[in-house]
Amino acid sequence: MKKFFEEFKKFAMRGNVIDLAVGVVIGGAFGKITTSIVNDIIMPVVGMLTGGIAFEDWKIVLKEAVLDAEGAVKAAEVAIRYGNTIAIILDFIIVAFAVFCIVKAINAMHAKAEELRKKEEEEAAAEPPAPPAPPEPSAEEKLLTEIRDLLKAQK
Repeated sequence: MKKFFEEFKKFAMRGNVIDLAVGVVIGGAFGKITTSIVNDIIMPVVGMLTGGIAFEDWKIVLKEAVLDAEGAVKAAEVAIRYGNTIAIILDFIIVAFAVFCIVKAINAMHAKAEELRKKEEEEAAAEPPAPPAPPEPSAEEKLLTEIRDLLKAQK
């Protein structure tokens, strides 16, 4: 049993598991933001365009509610509430689009980095430039060389 827990601890402490946990937490927060955008910004506009009907009210009533003589609900209404489903689908589309844009940007950065890496490799593999030619000796050096050569010849 101890080996099992040690193995689990080793699994849970690996970097990719922690990265995944961080991603889930950030994804949950991002989901709340997109839900708010859909419910508080997009749906009121769509509701206004559809005659002031809120999406949550869009439904197909299969069986009307039954009320007793005092007005209390005796049997609840049975309905297919498709308006909320439409809102959730819009929420999903917004999240999917945002994730697509993020992944596209990350892939573009990776491609740029790969391009730079290949360029550096090509430059490193290219022939090194020829060393510059040594500068021509000055007139004084030429004269001193002649004097040296003459002195050698005299000995």
